[in-house]
Amino acid sequence: MARILITGMSGAGKSTLLDELARRGHRTVDTDYDGWELADGLWDEPRMSELLASHDDVVISGTTENQGRFYDRFDHVVLLSAPVEVLIARVAARTNNPYGHSADQQAEIRQYVIEVEPLLRRGASVELDGRRPVAELADAIEALG
Repeated sequence: MARILITGMSGAGKSTLLDELARRGHRTVDTDYDGWELADGLWDEPRMSELLASHDDVVISGTTENQGRFYDRFDHVVLLSAPVEVLIARVAARTNNPYGHSADQQAEIRQYVIEVEPLLRRGASVELDGRRPVAELADAIEALG
């Protein structure tokens, strides 16, 4: 597998896809956990640099303002997308992450789809529809690398 970043809005299915890839034996890192993001919400750049320098075969998931600084170190940047109503339904129903349960957070997600997702799309080398079955998405990721 290559070095791959999976990015996208909350509720797009990044963590679910990463879990499936890990289940299949791939090295994965979900930057929402384990201190990859600093208090300001940005990736810990020295830590991310070290990870990318030491692994040619890793799938990283996350969306943060400074991720573009690392795009040249990934073989593929994959945007996982879905319609905003799908995103809202997913975040409202999930039990493993409280983000997206409040009306304010859902409004924030709607705004991010308008303002942030187009930036992610411009930086992506591949876009996948997060409504596809997770096994199909994992197959598509494996085919990249």
